[in-house]
Amino acid sequence: MRRIATPLLLVGVLALGACETRTQADPRPSAGASSSAAGASDADVTEHESGPQSPIIYGLEVPSGATQLGPLVRYRSAALIEAFQPELDAAKAAQQSGEEDGELPEGVEPTPTETTTPATRPSDDTFSLIDDAPRPDVTISLLRVDGSPTQVLRRLIAQVNAVIPDAKLDEDDLSTYCQSQDRRITGCTVDAEGKTADQRDIRITITADPGDVTTRTGYPAAQKRPVMTVRAQYVGDPRSGQLEPRASTAQVPRDVEGKDTSGLIWPSMDVSAPRDSPLLDGKWRVPATGTLLLSGERPRFAAVVADRVREADAIAEDFASSIGTPTKDVVEDLNEISTTYTARGKDGGVARATFVLSARGSYAMLFYTPPRS
Repeated sequence: MRRIATPLLLVGVLALGACETRTQADPRPSAGASSSAAGASDADVTEHESGPQSPIIYGLEVPSGATQLGPLVRYRSAALIEAFQPELDAAKAAQQSGEEDGELPEGVEPTPTETTTPATRPSDDTFSLIDDAPRPDVTISLLRVDGSPTQVLRRLIAQVNAVIPDAKLDEDDLSTYCQSQDRRITGCTVDAEGKTADQRDIRITITADPGDVTTRTGYPAAQKRPVMTVRAQYVGDPRSGQLEPRASTAQVPRDVEGKDTSGLIWPSMDVSAPRDSPLLDGKWRVPATGTLLLSGERPRFAAVVADRVREADAIAEDFASSIGTPTKDVVEDLNEISTTYTARGKDGGVARATFVLSARGSYAMLFYTPPRS
């Protein structure tokens, strides 16, 4: 057993956050603090956007007519963590035993102390003590629709058909996936599960939400445009999933032929909700230390960027802590470090907040699942 080496590309990311990573002595901005003027008004978020054809996973990509806000959210599922927990526990026990005896197994380093751990970098990967730490098995992309919502959704459906050949989703009738009132779409969900061409068991879920149809109000930071989410998860045996190729060879179509036959229309939003509106659990507001990039209601999410590493980390941890006592899982992967805090409230609501440190910036990607009624 050994500790994995931090990839070289990570050095640049850590340099970006030098002297900014939060320590125990750092001030913690309140998650309930009111937004600054810049955060509450329209903000220029173009440097945090990813355009069409940006890769997501399994061959999926951002479709033409849509823009991804913030980084991809990538984390380990509870099933994946549980599968590898025995190995991690054994590695920790071996390390502790070696330290007590004054000898360590080959390749295993001593546990860092507060005096030897640099305060300018995030925690090590949670599974760094074992060979080949498990890679995240859940990936989420948050999209703002700038073009035709109908075409964007149809393009994504066509991509799913290419990635999961047996899905056989209807690409020409949105009424199959969308709820409507007086022919106006109120929300859509596309869900497909099956094997990729390289025999990976995955599930892809796409949501599309135009905004508050009743009040004709767009979501904060959505620029009065619909928002979409793309969630892809490996659902087979967690260990087998780690042995297979990381990237699918699927060639997804960039467009679809024909027209939608549903006759449904997307309602226009007259105004945008203020950026300092309550989000997620209905109580949380973007703190003054962050700028809202995008938000949605179905599912409930908020993408936030912060100027400082410690501020983005604090936003993520504080939101999770406002719901319940969070667990923490850190993933080191190429040029990003993702720290995910997960908490379940007494009422059954679940918060998942991922702090992403990347070369492009420091982000808090927040999600909330309300309790079942």
